[in-house]
Amino acid sequence: MNSSKWICIAVFGTFLGTASFAIAQDHGNGHGKGHEKHEDQDDEHNSYYKHHDRDAIRGWYSENETHLPPGLAKRDQLPPGLEKQLVRRGTLPHGLQKRIQPCPEELERRLPPPPPDCRHVVIGGHVALINVHTFFVVDLFHLEVQ
Repeated sequence: MNSSKWICIAVFGTFLGTASFAIAQDHGNGHGKGHEKHEDQDDEHNSYYKHHDRDAIRGWYSENETHLPPGLAKRDQLPPGLEKQLVRRGTLPHGLQKRIQPCPEELERRLPPPPPDCRHVVIGGHVALINVHTFFVVDLFHLEVQ
């Protein structure tokens, strides 16, 4: 009786040990199939610019493609090194802070009002919502500059 009790405890302990490894595999940092399948849905919930705002930006861009303001014209595209530094929920480095242009008034009217201390700006083919005091990028939308 005493040995069967130890065998049950050993089997139960082994089961608990292997079950925790199986559960941990599903929640690891791997890059398996389907790892990013809900990224677009999460993006919509975590971003300031919603789907209809992005459509408004695209619509304005296509209407004004022939006479784009500074910051959105092809010549204003960022070099790859600076492009990598422009990220949502990041801080603009000094090299990018100098390239900020005001958002065109016509486009500004199509966007939701910015939160306090924030402004819509354009920079290197992007429309961004930044905090004007900390240069924190609240949200970012990349326009396909032709």
